Amino acid sequence: MGHRAAIVGAGHTRFGALDAGPRALLRSAVDEAFGSVDRGAERSSIDEAFLATLGFGGWQIGNSSAVLAEEAGVPGVPVTRVENACASGGAAIRAAVRAVEGGARRLVLVAGLEKMTDVPNARRRYWLGVSGDTEWERLAGLTFAGVYGLIASRYLAEHGVGPEALEEVAVKNHDNGARNPKAQFQKRVSRADVRAAPRVADPLGLYDCCPVSDGAAALLIAPAASARTYTDAPVYIDGVGAGSDFLAVQERPELTRFGASRWAADEAFHAAGCSRSEISFLEVHDCFTIAELLAIEDLGYAAPGAAGRLTLEGATRRDGRLPVNPDGGLKAKGHPIGATGVSQAYEVFQQLRGSAGPRQVARAERALTHNVGGAGATACVTIYSRG
Repeated sequence: MGHRAAIVGAGHTRFGALDAGPRALLRSAVDEAFGSVDRGAERSSIDEAFLATLGFGGWQIGNSSAVLAEEAGVPGVPVTRVENACASGGAAIRAAVRAVEGGARRLVLVAGLEKMTDVPNARRRYWLGVSGDTEWERLAGLTFAGVYGLIASRYLAEHGVGPEALEEVAVKNHDNGARNPKAQFQKRVSRADVRAAPRVADPLGLYDCCPVSDGAAALLIAPAASARTYTDAPVYIDGVGAGSDFLAVQERPELTRFGASRWAADEAFHAAGCSRSEISFLEVHDCFTIAELLAIEDLGYAAPGAAGRLTLEGATRRDGRLPVNPDGGLKAKGHPIGATGVSQAYEVFQQLRGSAGPRQVARAERALTHNVGGAGATACVTIYSRG
């Protein structure tokens, strides 16, 4: 159905426990994005911007959009803050695509940011909890990891899947993260390491959970028709989709399927006019290892309960028939909440331009990103193609 927009530049800080503050992280990611453009992208070319952030820890609860304008060097440009929990980045990309696809905007900046490691553990748990249902789940003592632990327990029991499938997700993503200089964890682990790790929310252990992270990522998005004004190797955005579900998991008809992801994927594929078999690799929201298995199924690549077998067969490895999270995913790369969806698009930008180095997926032509908010309450899916 044609291209809807194009990414012409992208920047990314390393993810991890970083000394830099939020402003410095934003500056670094935006500067790298501008530096990656071949020609013609000046700060004065930006005529709209979106900042994806939860405002973790309350560093700037209100009006953080003005901080992006200041640190990006684009004062006077309208900036909108987008907050959709962990799906903030995907939602900001969707907003940017809508801003440029009609040709009204020349160049749009999207930035994602979170600074998560500079607050005490108790405050971290509070801020992670605000993305779930506070009236029932959180006040009853259910943590974010606890929700996914319940989902994992139900999934393994319903489908007769063993914990080795979860272990393989962690091993595979740490192997990919070891190839990614931007990743928080660049260390390989074994299944024995995963199995022996302390339990967090049974059956999930330490290696089943993504880390708390600092980081930022940025994109420059242009109308598809003018993409080659800026670069000879644009990455096109062909379809975007979004969905939402009941906030509290107990209100949903199924615990082990995320309706928001399914609806977002269907919309994105319909908009892109392509089939699932045309996608070269997936970037999915693996905040916990069980979340990667759910994503593969919700996106339509495996029947319910079959993603574990697919994973154990090696299909989702970087050199498998369906590579998943070649950058290490949230599990190894890190998960600075507002930056995650933008970071996924950064990885697609590198992969489809053939510049991903040792983690490059062979013959990558199309890609999909899947960004989830909370425990499946919101989701954004975006489909890309090589220029």
